[in-house]
Amino acid sequence: MSEFYSEKDVQREVTDLEGKSATAAKLFDIRRIIGGLFVIYGVIVTIAGLTASDADIDKAEGVNINLWTGLGMLVLGLFFLAWLKLRPVAPPPPGVVPEGEPRE
Repeated sequence: MSEFYSEKDVQREVTDLEGKSATAAKLFDIRRIIGGLFVIYGVIVTIAGLTASDADIDKAEGVNINLWTGLGMLVLGLFFLAWLKLRPVAPPPPGVVPEGEPRE
């Protein structure tokens, strides 16, 4: 049994697939992953720095290394997330084949 699709149905299907592809590209952008991980780990290390004992600080020669490292990780993670927000990835225009992929 053969089904026939109108040009309108095909165009709607192509538009839906392009939308899904753009959503997947945004979701798996490496900046989102790196930024999210740095923010999560930054929060954990900052909390460890805020709750550090005097003995822990004395081991690091008077520097609360967990606090400073955690704050640095938070800043870096927020930088990546801000970069993602300010410069989102644009999907390639239709008909453009990415480099390295064979043309059909």
